[in-house]
Amino acid sequence: MTDFYQSQRAMRAMRQAALQRGVIAVLDVGSTKVSCLILKFDGLAYRDEADGVGPLAGQSGFRVIGSATTRSRGIGFGEIYSMQEAERAIRTALQSAQKLANMRVDHVIACFSGGRPRSYGLVGDVRVDEQIVSENDIARVLSACDVPEYGEGREVLHAQPVNFALDHRSGLLDPRGQIGEHLSTDVHMVTVEEKVILDLAYCVKRCDLELAGVASSSYAAGISSLVEDEQELGAACIDIGGGATGVSIFLRKHMIYCDSVRLGGDHVTRDISMGLQVPETTAERIKTRSGGLFATGMDDRDMIEVGGDTGDWERDRRTVSRTELIGIMRPRVEEILEEVRAHLDAAGFDHLPSQQIVLTGGSSQIPGLDGLASRILGQQVRLGRPLRIHRLPQAYSGPSSASLVGLSLFAAHPQDEWWDFESPVERYPTRSLKRAVRWFKENW
Repeated sequence: MTDFYQSQRAMRAMRQAALQRGVIAVLDVGSTKVSCLILKFDGLAYRDEADGVGPLAGQSGFRVIGSATTRSRGIGFGEIYSMQEAERAIRTALQSAQKLANMRVDHVIACFSGGRPRSYGLVGDVRVDEQIVSENDIARVLSACDVPEYGEGREVLHAQPVNFALDHRSGLLDPRGQIGEHLSTDVHMVTVEEKVILDLAYCVKRCDLELAGVASSSYAAGISSLVEDEQELGAACIDIGGGATGVSIFLRKHMIYCDSVRLGGDHVTRDISMGLQVPETTAERIKTRSGGLFATGMDDRDMIEVGGDTGDWERDRRTVSRTELIGIMRPRVEEILEEVRAHLDAAGFDHLPSQQIVLTGGSSQIPGLDGLASRILGQQVRLGRPLRIHRLPQAYSGPSSASLVGLSLFAAHPQDEWWDFESPVERYPTRSLKRAVRWFKENW
């Protein structure tokens, strides 16, 4: 973990340098598409070492000056499986966005949905050195957390302090400058398969860029799709992409759980392709234009032109009823939602003050999905769109761009992570800690 701690700190330093120069790229590496935005920053206020705000917590204004999307290649389940193909897709998106921005970019922040994320809750406590909590006390309480044995071949993607308690006062977001004797913290840690991060970093390097940060797509989607009250009171963001479905839970404006289901909209497309005996491109078009999840009496008579390119005229002008199409799509969508329900149950989602569920991602646009999700996941379900950011093209304002927009907000206003503080790196307890996904119920 020490090596990765150092590499995360190096990436943070690169990001800070890029933001001070005023331009950075954000990249969403998905199974269906690879999207890129180039952000121009104006009037950044970085901290003075003497003042007491967070390491990168400057207020910043930014606008989008370049954007591009290309079809994903060499990427499945949010992970790179063909380096050359993935490099070509990433390079295409980056170069097109740079051309539109008329500016060269050296640093990129990327998000991905793969790597089989796992969530852990860590707890640490220390005595305050001089009664007033300093940044050094924050560093000491973070390094006092017991790091679980999360297994070979995995690395920490996020490690965020989500709650501080000073003496008997809990629920503090930032205790610096407050008076007390005993400081404790709760940290939410997300680990992923190390290979996924290394492949992504190597692929970005091959595109002649430096990786200045990585984030979970589930986290980024939650940042952009949940409104402030939902992030505060408790809500789950379900980001239904092409190859994977991200699950993130937020409480008190922090992510407290992150996971993913290795199923998405591409699996629905493949089911249509196999069920109707058509190519996947045709199946995707049929799904987008005529798909749905609830059949009515009218749908028996609503015929869909299937088409084809076999050369057999009779076969190529086949039609199917919309009811038949819905019958193919619904079982797979139900399977995805049942998997999501199992993850929410494992996380203790029903213990939160609010059980709001927000659906986003490209596949959340299937007609009737919110109704089906209400039945399987709970009553409080809404469809989410990303927050508006300055000069964001209309094409990127829909649910399919939730992760990309969230990553822009993550780049501009990063939350404190473990490696933002000058922790004593040699202090890393490895005492085994049982995987704690219900920890927030006990701590709050």
